[in-house]
Amino acid sequence: MTCEKTFVPKPRGYHRIDLKPHEYQPLMEIHPYIFNYSKHAEIKKHVSSISEEHWIDVVYPEHRAVIQLTYKALKGKKIDLKNKDFLTELIDDSYKLTSKHQIKAYAIDENIIKTPSGKTATIFELEGDVPSQFQFYITDTTNHFLRGALYFRTSTKNDSLAPVIEYIKTDIVQMLNSLEWRKEK
Repeated sequence: MTCEKTFVPKPRGYHRIDLKPHEYQPLMEIHPYIFNYSKHAEIKKHVSSISEEHWIDVVYPEHRAVIQLTYKALKGKKIDLKNKDFLTELIDDSYKLTSKHQIKAYAIDENIIKTPSGKTATIFELEGDVPSQFQFYITDTTNHFLRGALYFRTSTKNDSLAPVIEYIKTDIVQMLNSLEWRKEK
């Protein structure tokens, strides 16, 4: 028997990510929309030089993640740019904002989902080291348009963030499935 120990290098480790069970609560702030969002997230007013009244952030402080939501009222809005209306412009902008990630994305999957209440949402899932891994928009085509994008405030690679991305994607689908447009007064 020998007393010598053989050195075996250990593989590089990753931070443990503890994900809490999904729990939801209704949005209490007064906006033209209402939905259920994670009890592990906070609602904050979106702050930027172009922010509008009903733009909010759903912030996950524990994961340094944010879902940025931008809302546009459609009623009575028309833009006469080569006969395109306002809704078409907003949808085109959603595709343009998603396609800006093509430089780093190795795949962009577009899916259309139907919510339990009959609404249709378009979802973009981006793969690769992109700043936004999940984007979406939902509209009733006459009065309301809501767009969202998931961002992480970290330099951690997306493959390491994969469990958190999947976790928040589940929360986003819950938001979309529970979304209701508020009645106009």
